[in-house]
Amino acid sequence: MPRKPALPASDQQSSDSSPNRTPTPQKRRGYAPRPIIAYPKALWDEWDDPEDFASALGLHMRRHKDTGYGLRRAVCGRDDKVETTTFTAWRRGDKAPRSATSFRILAALERRWRLPPGYFRDKLHHPGRMITSEALIPLPEPERRRMAWHLPDDFALLPEAKREEILAWVKSVIITGATDYRRYQAAAMKQRFAVQFTATGTVRPGSGKYWPDDGRTRPVAAPPALDAEAADLVEFKCATLTSRGRQRAGVWGPDTADQTMEHLGLMLGALVASPDGEVEGFGVDLANITFGLLAFPTVWDWYLGWREKRRGFFTQWESEMLTLGAALCRRETGWLRQTPSLAERLTPIEGLITAADVAAAKADWDAVCDEQHRHALIRAKEIGRVSRVHRDPFEPVLPILEADSPVGEYRKITEEVLRYRPDRRRHPISAAESTRAFLMLRLGLHLGLRQKNLRQLLFKPKGWPATPERQLEALKRGELRWSARDSGWEVLIPAAAFKNAGSTYFRKNPFKLVLPDLGGLYAEIEQYIATDRAVLLRGAPDPSVFFVKTMSSRSREAAYDQNTFYEAWRVTIQRYGIYNPYTGRGAIEGLLPHGPHNVRDVLATHVLKQTGSYEQASYAIQDTPDTIAEHYGRFLPQDKAAMAAGVLNKVWAA
Repeated sequence: MPRKPALPASDQQSSDSSPNRTPTPQKRRGYAPRPIIAYPKALWDEWDDPEDFASALGLHMRRHKDTGYGLRRAVCGRDDKVETTTFTAWRRGDKAPRSATSFRILAALERRWRLPPGYFRDKLHHPGRMITSEALIPLPEPERRRMAWHLPDDFALLPEAKREEILAWVKSVIITGATDYRRYQAAAMKQRFAVQFTATGTVRPGSGKYWPDDGRTRPVAAPPALDAEAADLVEFKCATLTSRGRQRAGVWGPDTADQTMEHLGLMLGALVASPDGEVEGFGVDLANITFGLLAFPTVWDWYLGWREKRRGFFTQWESEMLTLGAALCRRETGWLRQTPSLAERLTPIEGLITAADVAAAKADWDAVCDEQHRHALIRAKEIGRVSRVHRDPFEPVLPILEADSPVGEYRKITEEVLRYRPDRRRHPISAAESTRAFLMLRLGLHLGLRQKNLRQLLFKPKGWPATPERQLEALKRGELRWSARDSGWEVLIPAAAFKNAGSTYFRKNPFKLVLPDLGGLYAEIEQYIATDRAVLLRGAPDPSVFFVKTMSSRSREAAYDQNTFYEAWRVTIQRYGIYNPYTGRGAIEGLLPHGPHNVRDVLATHVLKQTGSYEQASYAIQDTPDTIAEHYGRFLPQDKAAMAAGVLNKVWAA
């Protein structure tokens, strides 16, 4: 008989079911999931520890018979966006943990397998982590990326009050530096009111804007007439030979010219700034600004009062500015004195100079300059008696200077840099930046150079002929090169390259030092020259200096300038130097952000503590004993007493 055709599934279900019948639950196919064991027992207790993260993860998964699925259930939270395949990718080495969630999972694995804290993280190719969510840190992406380094891995899980506490600490201590001067400087830098000149390269011709009307303070480009005056001053002080009929006392180098013109630009910018704005300037029309105003004591007195009101007291800076003003008006050699044409551009300014003052300047320019010269010297002496120190140069590195071995303490920062250096094969740029940071600090500690000499240091690879000393003297730069005679890396810098070239330390002889091959220094130098510099340059033109910036599409030049080199050093201290109690990173507790110049304080203090000799301390930083005693080296009475007691106590010990 023919079979009865089967009903469709829907019809069959409706025919077999009844309102009074409970549906039979469907049985799940496959094996039941294993129970979660918090601390599984290892199959074996002895193993050869792998160096890389992927091999170590695979080893301990095999030791405990763990799978990616089992680990997903055992160590991941319900809200963790981690798939089973993530563990497989980590084990194969295709990916590596970089997020805060991933680092929390690594910590859970270490607890599960009874491994020491930080076991897996120390094996990662890159110790840093990815950017924290903008919802947690409402800052622009570059600032969040910089901030993420200083936040704990469980930052997102912490209460909001704790997160705010951590962010406030990072901003005040690591980012800005918790000192009175740093807070003042951070606030002052937001008010950019200076007049800029093309003569010093601070602004290109035609690229600047005049004073804006939106109420905000910004730099302002000098008008053509004022810019021509600035160019004449720079030419007068920087040219190899003065123009016919002019005399001068002393010559400015490029750095001195930039700094002096910046200070003069600040003074003129204060005169131009609106009295109703945040700068509270004088409100002079920019068209009436001329360097001829510097010949009037009333202008200087207003500026001194403005500076005192702004800062709250006088510093040595005002005294040095007055000395500059006196030099510009000095008989025979002053630039203002020898430029009487400036009087033709003067116009009366209410409350500053009168029509009678302008007429007197046009009639007898020498008499006006004489009066200003006397006035500036008198004011400089008066301010010198009441000036205060706003910035304690020792404060950022005080924990280092108070140690028995300041250089040994500072060396901990270089070791911290190498500890967190990522794998060069997987993260070549980050590894090259770490090597550059390490060499910056190490060469600074060995050489004791000023920032300018260190950042302008040229180099020649091993086997290349060294640059002749005469050529280096013309360039006013030093060079790092291989010395076949001493079998070591040698630094040679002509005396002309130093700020204190006329010091008795040099006596016109060059600075020469063979670096010691300690702590892997030579291997790092050779690796940096062979591969890391090219990685940082990324095809950009080579400036031939040893230290180069990390080039990007927006970078203009690979060589560091004064500001960028300082910032690179400061970032290194922020990441590796300052101990962070919330992350456990950082080498030295109580350290504050600082620049390369503080290394000279460290070297001088170290030698003083070891020898008690200001003369030997001066040898470490290419200076004189008097300069060490006045500006460098924190050698306190208790240090002197302890050194003397160490000698006298030997009598009692005997």
